[in-house]
Amino acid sequence: MPYILSVGTESPPHYFSQEEVKNFVRELFHSQFRNIDRLLNIFHNGQIEGRYFSAPLEWFQKEHTFSEKNNLYIELAVELGVKAIEKALHNVNFFAKPVPFKEIDAIFFISSSGISTPSIDALIMNKLPFSNHLKRIPIWGLGCAGGAAGISRAFEYCTAFPEANVLILSVELCSLTFQKGDLTKSNLIGTSLFADGVACGLVCGDESTLLSTSRLRNSPYILGNSSAFMPESEDVMGWEIKNTGLHVIFSKDIPQIIEGWLKPNVVEFLEKYDLSIHQVQHFVAHPGGRKVLEAYERTLNLSEDKLSISADVLKKYGNMSSATILYVLQQFLLQNLDEYDIGLLMALGPGFSSETVLLEWRKPEVKEKGKQNHAV
Repeated sequence: MPYILSVGTESPPHYFSQEEVKNFVRELFHSQFRNIDRLLNIFHNGQIEGRYFSAPLEWFQKEHTFSEKNNLYIELAVELGVKAIEKALHNVNFFAKPVPFKEIDAIFFISSSGISTPSIDALIMNKLPFSNHLKRIPIWGLGCAGGAAGISRAFEYCTAFPEANVLILSVELCSLTFQKGDLTKSNLIGTSLFADGVACGLVCGDESTLLSTSRLRNSPYILGNSSAFMPESEDVMGWEIKNTGLHVIFSKDIPQIIEGWLKPNVVEFLEKYDLSIHQVQHFVAHPGGRKVLEAYERTLNLSEDKLSISADVLKKYGNMSSATILYVLQQFLLQNLDEYDIGLLMALGPGFSSETVLLEWRKPEVKEKGKQNHAV
């Protein structure tokens, strides 16, 4: 089974406190919303202190065409994606020596906030010295669940090819989808919550030679994964694509949906491994928002401290869609947890759907071909 050996993150250069963004939104929308100050309370209720954006606030004061926004997305996705990959492969916290680019066999590129053909991974291959035979697997449209889905797909790839080394690159520049003329509450809520972030994770099969270069005492070893889909729920979250770009769909019922739907899927998944929720020590949860974290706590009977890392990432960065789960995972990697600790990585996204990955912390070591590792 594969290990997760590293995560690198790269944030855009423009950081704003939540108060700065709120004041900017009030200035922008005060003539269009009679009760603007009451509506802006959502900026305080979300437990976000600040966020990174791809452009200065002045950029958002002007109308931009879909083409202008998307061209900026492509330019920054390549620039920031290159830096996140370099941080994932050259991080001295994770590796005794830098991982050569040519050691990478495949890259899963994850995004839902911009469009490019060829996909961003191809443009990045012109910037970094990867093998020309690198497998490229772009995945678009999974929203906040995309990062967890990328880890799941990398797990399946490395299970099929146990000597493989696979990157998961998530690029989400949500701020560039901002709609100045959209007066819906969904747009206002999205403006209070979403942010920009780029992250890259490295997953290696258990016959990969890179396992011997890891500096971590223990790394997350992927035991299994699960995908769940809720039929006829496309109105819960997603994009409505118009001439002006991507308009957010964001149901206020998401916390209630989580409470009624998530737990049976998690319980059923864990039972396949003879585990129950109370045996999971670490929850690597995507912090979709304060209410989403509270819904996790209620439905899974978790104490607040079980989601403290997720809450901290939300506070410092906001919701960076698919990239967020990798920011959370990076903090767990840096904690160097005890061997055989069990973790559950989980995220929710458009569909409505969930992606869940079962982890066990182990000392990275190369498995001899044909020899089975310890299993739960």
